[in-house]
Amino acid sequence: MENQITPEQIAKHYSAAMDSVNLINGTKPEGMDDAEWADTIARNKEHLNIMLAKDFWTTEDLTPLQAAAE
Repeated sequence: MENQITPEQIAKHYSAAMDSVNLINGTKPEGMDDAEWADTIARNKEHLNIMLAKDFWTTEDLTPLQAAAE
């Protein structure tokens, strides 16, 4: 049913994906150990890969998502 997604839903998905991009491109939070940080990065990259596989994207720039997911 992905072809029935609304523009507002697409915008929310894109915003959530960009949150993952910003987290991946950011710095480890103070107080978080290296293993937790590595797990957080891995989970967010997986999120981006799932989102990149969706077929509902229209004119969104997926370049930042692709770069961060690598």
